[in-house]
Amino acid sequence: MHLEKIAVVGATGYSGEELIRLLQRHAGVDLVCVTSRQNSGKTLGAVYAKFQGQKYSSLKFSPSDAKAVVDSGAGIVFLALPHGLAAEFAQPLLKAGLRIIDLSADFRLKDEAVYKEFYGHDHPAPELLAQSVYGLPELYRQEIGTANLVASPGCYPTSIILPLVPLLKARFIDPKSIVVSSMSGVSGAGRKVEADYLFVECNESVRPYGVPKHRHLSEIEQELGKAAGEKIMINFTPHLIPVNRGILSTTYVSPMNGVTLEKISDVFATSYGKEPFVRLLGAEGYPDLKNVSYTNFIDIAWRHDPRTGRVILMSAEDNLVKGASGQAIQSLNLMCGLPETTGL
Repeated sequence: MHLEKIAVVGATGYSGEELIRLLQRHAGVDLVCVTSRQNSGKTLGAVYAKFQGQKYSSLKFSPSDAKAVVDSGAGIVFLALPHGLAAEFAQPLLKAGLRIIDLSADFRLKDEAVYKEFYGHDHPAPELLAQSVYGLPELYRQEIGTANLVASPGCYPTSIILPLVPLLKARFIDPKSIVVSSMSGVSGAGRKVEADYLFVECNESVRPYGVPKHRHLSEIEQELGKAAGEKIMINFTPHLIPVNRGILSTTYVSPMNGVTLEKISDVFATSYGKEPFVRLLGAEGYPDLKNVSYTNFIDIAWRHDPRTGRVILMSAEDNLVKGASGQAIQSLNLMCGLPETTGL
């Protein structure tokens, strides 16, 4: 069996660590390169005690530069880097003929002006935006399979876009009515030392942040606008909750005249009934973070509120798996022509 050679750039962040955990059990790949500025020369097992004695534990971290990645012989590269930095690697790696799955926000947006509006600086490689494919397999499966540059979605957007897109495409809801409240575990902030994310600051606490213009709004509105065929603006309030991982999103929408809960259930079944990683809980179940942690599933439920006339959509996912590394491996499998569930 041919094994695709894989590199992970930025392998010491939470997403990079999760990629390694998942790639260890992936039968179709050979991890040949992991990079880290601080840990260059050290082995995976030395940096991560959990990986000692496991596959790739003796693999040494390479310096964080494009040449080291190219020289490793990797054919597909995961970029698990902060936004802005990923583009610096993407340019030379694409030029060298490698294929890229980027977990940052650098290539998710098609409009460089929107990128500047939300991220506060000019896009570092605007010439690459046209060729990037938004890495949501349930929506862009065919495009991902042939792509050279996949922009893996953000964690919040995955939890919000998947429940809404079928309803927008079917013209079942009023696009102007969308209001979203989401909660995220602390790992969503990344592996960094800041006072807001210390245990004492987060434990026994829940707080909103990024209001009213969280950066993920840009890709959420882009993808919802595509589904609706018109420009969309939504209200989105994210919250930090004292758990390690997981995202739960609750979305409130107004249905169009004549749209019943049965019709909504039918469109979800048509859209996602055969999807391997979408679990439809229907109009009775409730998403729960404990049921999706360490998995690549997104659980979706819905209700109709007869008092207000609104529909309530609920979803749960692991922000580090379906919201990041697991979804990226879904894209990897599509790019390699492997079963989509391989390693997941």
